[in-house]
Amino acid sequence: MTEIDTLAEQLRTFAAERDWEQFHTPKNLAMALAGEAGELLAEFQWLTPAESIVIMEDQEAGQRVRTEIADVLLYVIRLADVLGVDLIRSAHEKLDANARRYDVDSYRGIARKAPPLG
Repeated sequence: MTEIDTLAEQLRTFAAERDWEQFHTPKNLAMALAGEAGELLAEFQWLTPAESIVIMEDQEAGQRVRTEIADVLLYVIRLADVLGVDLIRSAHEKLDANARRYDVDSYRGIARKAPPLG
């Protein structure tokens, strides 16, 4: 069992013990995930790029960032579990697709988006 599987099981148990499965619909979980991503974004909102790079050096700000990243991860895991998505396999598939879409020779040092898939 992977650590993601263990976390998914713990989240399943956490929700079941509280009778929260009824609220953990894909729609609600996706909305909660978006909210948590917004809270993570808020930690960086008014920082300069240079400040954002060193944010973890500030004990309080670093703790808030860790907490928000954990919230995002937990909602991603719970949503994937509810939908039956294999997160690791999906991540590998997406990374492989990105490697094909953003070939090294065309995109080295360039931040432009690739053209839409046709």
